[in-house]
Amino acid sequence: MTMTKPPSAQRTRTAGRRRAADTSARRQDIIDIAADLFATRGYRSTTVREIGDAAGVLSGSLYHHFDSKETILHELVSGYLKEIGDRYQEISDSSLEPAEAIRQLITAAFSSLHAHRAAVTVIQNEREQLSELPRFAYLDEEERRTQRLWVSVLQEGISSGVFRAGLDPDTVYRFIRDAVWVSVRWYRPEGPLTEEALADQYLSVILHGLLDSDTESVPEKPKRAPVKRTSTAKAKKKTTTKKTTAATRTRTSRADG
Repeated sequence: MTMTKPPSAQRTRTAGRRRAADTSARRQDIIDIAADLFATRGYRSTTVREIGDAAGVLSGSLYHHFDSKETILHELVSGYLKEIGDRYQEISDSSLEPAEAIRQLITAAFSSLHAHRAAVTVIQNEREQLSELPRFAYLDEEERRTQRLWVSVLQEGISSGVFRAGLDPDTVYRFIRDAVWVSVRWYRPEGPLTEEALADQYLSVILHGLLDSDTESVPEKPKRAPVKRTSTAKAKKKTTTKKTTAATRTRTSRADG
């Protein structure tokens, strides 16, 4: 015989799940609002009251969701880093060819950067300050983890001959990272390039360079004719000689007179 639970118990559980979902959504709303304030005003300059006002809650009610402003910042930063870190790991663990792996890594980086524009801006602006807070010590490890994943793919491509021999994978990684990382400062989705088109432009330059396929090599710089330089000593000697000659002529002229 199957026992059915009283309707009241089911309603209680349903209401509990709904409250939990509402609380989670409200927390995320507050994080998003705080992220925009941190990005535009700076972390130090943003107060808990300002976050509460922007979120439409009293400061006291805000502490019902977060115990401090630092906790909001932590959830903002760690949430972004976990999402992009997991995506990088997934690509690195796949059996993709190096060129395709780099393509997916760069595309994932762009997608995450612009989906989390405020979080990325906060990390860029507050990186030095965050490094001073023990709670954010994981930032350094996340950066090292990301570099290891990218460098591993680059090294595989160099070793297999897909990428040019002689490239330093750490330098290539930093070049790509910085080029992509700074795009959050100027790229706007409402501009002429979509996010996908922007990623394709970067990929084209990184994987194929600037030269046209019909161009065999970079043209040599035109050689300039060597410039003859007269040493200071020689210049002084010539000047002295001219003065001596002129003085001799003057004395001779007077004697003749």
